[in-house]
This record gives sequence, structure tokens and C-alpha cells, in this order.
Amino acid sequence: DEDTVAEVVLGPLGLEVFEWASNATVRDVLGGLGIVDLGLDTKVGQLSGGERRRTNLAAALVQDLDLIVLDEPTNHLDVEGVQWLAEYLLSRRIAIVVVTHDRWFLDKIATTTWEVHDGVVDAYEGGYNDWTFARAERSRQSDAIEQRRQNLARKELAWLRRGAPARTSKPRYRIEAAEALIANVPAPRDKVELVAFSKSRQGRVVIELEDARVETPDGRMLVDDLTWRLAPGERIGLVGVNGSGKTTLLRTLAGEHPLTGGKRIEGQTVRLGWLKQELDDLDLSRRLIDCVEDVASYVQIGDRQVSASQLAERLGFSPKRQRTPVGDLSGGERRRLQLTRVLMAEPNVLLLDEPTNDLDIDTLQELESLLDGWLGTMVVISHDRYLIERVTDSTWALFGDGNLTNLPGGIEEYLERRAAMAEEDTGVLDLGGGTSSGSATAVPAQQAATTPALSAQEHQRITKEMNALERKMGKLDQKVEKLNQQLADAAEKMDTAKLADLDGKLRDVHNEHVELEMQWLELGEKIEG
Repeated sequence: DEDTVAEVVLGPLGLEVFEWASNATVRDVLGGLGIVDLGLDTKVGQLSGGERRRTNLAAALVQDLDLIVLDEPTNHLDVEGVQWLAEYLLSRRIAIVVVTHDRWFLDKIATTTWEVHDGVVDAYEGGYNDWTFARAERSRQSDAIEQRRQNLARKELAWLRRGAPARTSKPRYRIEAAEALIANVPAPRDKVELVAFSKSRQGRVVIELEDARVETPDGRMLVDDLTWRLAPGERIGLVGVNGSGKTTLLRTLAGEHPLTGGKRIEGQTVRLGWLKQELDDLDLSRRLIDCVEDVASYVQIGDRQVSASQLAERLGFSPKRQRTPVGDLSGGERRRLQLTRVLMAEPNVLLLDEPTNDLDIDTLQELESLLDGWLGTMVVISHDRYLIERVTDSTWALFGDGNLTNLPGGIEEYLERRAAMAEEDTGVLDLGGGTSSGSATAVPAQQAATTPALSAQEHQRITKEMNALERKMGKLDQKVEKLNQQLADAAEKMDTAKLADLDGKLRDVHNEHVELEMQWLELGEKIEG
């Protein structure tokens, strides 16, 4: 802990602090991982856990190696850092073995994927997408655990078939439904699994910041004159570089960080679920299941009660593991326990700060399945691009200019802006002829497009309309299933009058479905510009 950052990173190379700038590899790594910003003279003992991980990663990357083994290298990196790391590793002519839960990162760098399960290792060609397809097509097993894995693989496959920008370019229900592997996958947010977790009625007001000024704990101005209104059912992804203040802003929404100006309003019906990066301070001698039951013993899902034990099993804890003391759990298991406790409280507003840290891919898929079915309001901070693209409807960014900026183009637009800012090296680059406003709900997000961008308020309104149309189409799909069953029954009874009546109803539902679909497509074209 007494060693400096320079000694840890440059020491093995025999470089002095003043020599590193002349070494292109070292310069690239220190810049890409933000090590220079930490201060090369800073003692390692003064760094946070995430900063130490980045320092150790840099120490490995600067060396001239034939093989590098990385264990969850994307933890504590921001979206920009994850992209840099992938491109850097691809540029190095070395063998790489990486353990990661980051699906985008795995897809970007892997030529072979190994899956470790049940005491064996299965090898697949390609990255995450290829692995998902191959695993979904494996022979089915009657074992209940394997069946759950297969179902999750099919749901993930269905989402991949939709493509990353599914929420802005295609209806979610049109996903090559004829193909056997994904024919029975329920539509996202179909209310099947999480009816209870957001069943509490949300009023018109959820959480609002009005004319807010927010400062970081060290006194740096984060946002000024910010008006941000979270609407019922809104799903937001929040991005920015490490240290940009994302967690501080989330703590402000939660009411844990005071405003230095303006006011925060919370609706009377809000039940807040707050998943922090820090692990809960639990009694290490207590059993896992006891810690879950401290929150609640049962939750109501649809017309049946689900016990704390059943929900814990859904999140990867076997009945035997549930009796394990908290102190014997791994970091990933502690994270899952934390998530289980949050969900057992039945919140209708979720604030999630890096929820994917320390989770394996199977648990990640479970988490995304839960969040995709979430009926309440949600704000997510994550470096996981797949998570942001799958479970949120809009992306907002902190660029360090005192504003909160809406990004209709999502993560790709964020990375483009950050790259342009780095090239210009002038702080915050305005790509659209002006600066973004502190009012997150009323000011156009600036884009480098030739056509005027939608205002954030208009983008939000259209997104809500599209979500409402999707819910209506989902209900019509359910009605079609019922009518088809009734038609089959009537045909079996040779009831011609009933058949004619049901056929007419089916045509009406189909016509209504087509009309809603056309409305959805028109709204989608407005968002895409």
C-alpha cells in the first residue's frame, strides 16, 4: 500500500517516471485506463477498490507478454474504457484468456468461448452471440435447472435476433416467431413474472428535481439549474466517464445527497428500491435466507404467493446454498443477495448502480429477464452496453459541462461525442450548434444530424406512446390466442354459428393489430429522424 502508482505500473519495466511518455505502449495504456488522472505519485493505499483494479490492469497491459489472463477486467471501467480495452487487446498480437460477464466485450474480442458447467468445459467457436445460439440449440435435458438455462438462452437469443436497437427500430413482438427455438418466448414486460414487484400504484409524480444544483462531495459542480422529472414507467440509462458524478446524481434522486439549490419532490406512492455499488453491511454469521426473510417472507406474483426461498432460487441460490452464512458467500453471491433483498421489498421505483458487477452471465440473464419485465420506474447506471440497450428506453449522459444530456442515439452517440471531445480537446464539444441545457425535460438534445433533433420532451413523449402501443398489441396477441382456442373448440363441436362469430372477431382483432402496428412504425420513424 506504500507503493506509488508509478512503482506498480512502471516498476516491472524498469522505467522512471520521466521516461514513460516516450514509450508508445505505456502512454496508450496509461491514457486509455485513466491512470495519469489518478496521479503517478499517488500511493496505492489511497486509491479506491476500482482505482486499484485499474492500476493492476495497467501494470499487466504495459508488459511485453505472450499470454495475458484477465479476470473480470471490465469491472470498474466506464463504457468508454471498456471499448478502449477491447480495441487495445485486439491490436496486441498476444494470446488472451479472459473471464468476463460483459457480453459486448466477449463478443468483441473472443474467437473461442469456453463454458464451464457441471464439472465439464464446453468449447464454442466465436464470442457471446455464437455461444448463445449454440447453447440454445443443445439437446434438451429434463433436469429442471438445465431447462431454466435453456429457456433463458432462448429468451436471450430472441433479443439478439431483434438486434441491439430493438427498442428504437423494430416492434419487439416481431422476432422471427416461426423459428422453433424462439416461438414461445414471451414479449418483454409481459407481466408474467414481476406483477408483484411494482404492483403498488404510482401516482403522477414519481421523483422530480426542480431548478436543482448538485455538487459532488468534494464541492465540484455536477449539474446546475437542472429540471428532471421521472415519469411513471420511465426507464433511463445513465452514462458518463468514471468520476463524472453518476452515483452522486443517483444518490440525489434517492434523497441521500443534499441539493445546494432547487428542490427535490417525491411522490406519495413511491416505494424506492436502491441497489448501491457497496455491499450491504450484513451480519456475516447469519444465513442467506434469514437475511432475505428479514425484508419479507412472501411476495404476491399474480394469483399466487412466492416465498423468499423461491425468489432466491430464481436468482441462483439453491436451497442448500440458502442455508450458507453470509460470510461464506463470494462477492458475486453477496451482490445477488443484495438484489434479492431489494426486490423482496416490492418497490415501484428502482435505482440501480452498476448492477452487473460480479455477476456471472447466467445470473445476468436472470437479472435482465427481471428488469425487462419491470413495470415500474427505473434508472440504471451501468458500463454494460447490452444491459443498457436491452432494459432501458432512453439514455442520458453527464459530459462534465454542468448539464444532463439526452442521447436519442444511445450508447453509440455517447461514444461518438466522447471521441469528438477528445479530438477537439476543448472540454465539452457541441455537435449541434449550441450547448445542452440543464433542463433535462425541455431542451433538445444536440446531434450532428442534418435534420433537427427531437427535443428531449418530444422524444420522451413518443417513447411513451410506443410503449403504450406495444402493450396494446401484446394484449391483442393474447386475445388472438384465446380466440384461436375457442375456434378449435367450436370446430370440434361442429358449431358453425359460433365459428362464424369467432372468425369475425378474429378479423377485427387482426385489423386493430395492423392499425396499431402502423402507428408504432410511424412513431419509430420520427425517433430515427
